[in-house]
Amino acid sequence: QVQLVESGGGSVQAGGSLRLSCAASGSTFSRFHMAWFRQAPGKEREGVAAFRPGSSTASYAYGDSVRGRFAISQDSSKNTVYLQMNSLKPEDTAMYYCAANPYVAKWLLLQDTAFGYWGQGTQVTVSS
Repeated sequence: QVQLVESGGGSVQAGGSLRLSCAASGSTFSRFHMAWFRQAPGKEREGVAAFRPGSSTASYAYGDSVRGRFAISQDSSKNTVYLQMNSLKPEDTAMYYCAANPYVAKWLLLQDTAFGYWGQGTQVTVSS
C-alpha cells in the first residue's frame, strides 16, 4: 500500500517558480512509476510529468504545455518526488495531484487511468 501526500502549492505571479513535493510511504516506493497530474475547474485531468525509475533506463514524459518549464525528480532517500515548476503562467493554475503505480507502460505515463495511487492534491494559483 502506498500513501501520497502533496505539499508546496500556493499563489505566485506569472513568471515565478514553485516546487511541489510528494511524500510517499511504502518500502518499495523507489521502484514505483510516478507522475504529476493537474485539473483546473471545468477541465479534464491533464498529465503534467511522469517518470519510470531505473539506473540506466529511466524514462520521462512531459505534457506539451509544460515541456521545458517543469521537471520531475525523485529523492529515494526521502521517499519524495518533486515537481519543479518554472516560468509559471496563469494557465498553469490548477489542483496538482501526485500519482503512483508499481508499473506503467511508457506510452501510458501521462494517462491518469494507468495510476492506482493518488494524493489529495495541492492548489497552485498563478496570477498575471
